[in-house]
Amino acid sequence: MTREEVRNRISEIGIIPAVRVSSEEDALFAAETVADAGIPIVEVTMTVPGALKVISTLVKEKGDSVIVGAGTVFDAATAQHCLEAGVGFLTTPGPDLMIVSFAASHGTVVFPGAMTPGEVQEMWKAGADFVKIFPVTQIAGPSYIQALKAPFHKVPLIASGGVNQDNVVDYIRAGAAAVGIGRHLIHPDAIKRRESGWIRELSRRYLNLVKEARSIGVR
Repeated sequence: MTREEVRNRISEIGIIPAVRVSSEEDALFAAETVADAGIPIVEVTMTVPGALKVISTLVKEKGDSVIVGAGTVFDAATAQHCLEAGVGFLTTPGPDLMIVSFAASHGTVVFPGAMTPGEVQEMWKAGADFVKIFPVTQIAGPSYIQALKAPFHKVPLIASGGVNQDNVVDYIRAGAAAVGIGRHLIHPDAIKRRESGWIRELSRRYLNLVKEARSIGVR
């Protein structure tokens, strides 16, 4: 998929499931389950053992039907390996000009983490496709997204960190283009017990909540 197609798909779906588990098998189970449930996007963090192999396997098996990205990318060498594995996007936990520049030079979607207005401005001007406000719930909340959207109304923000069923509607209505969700969608117990129905049900709930929030509109 092209950079524009990946960007548009992320904006359309509005949910980025973050897979942060302890084995390749767990990661593949989680990614395949959320994809089958209707969320064709998955972020495999570099903290997953064998993350590059997981990414490569998903890309080969799912093709363009699922956008596979790499999370917690800290350096250009890792970013290069991720591109070779076939990722559709790169993301970092904090502001990282090197990764943003690397992704831009390779025509790859990138959304670096940020928290302050200065960081948001710096990452956007550097060429980020989205800016991920992280960890949003633990530090700020939906009202902060709303506040940032006033000066940065053209910057698509991703709310990530602590997003759950109780606040996802608030984040979307505050102006977030998408939300990143980890354990509140891919619960560790669901992975351990291989309860795919649990993850599928949560996936459907989050898709419906995002749709509901968008139908109401931004505050």
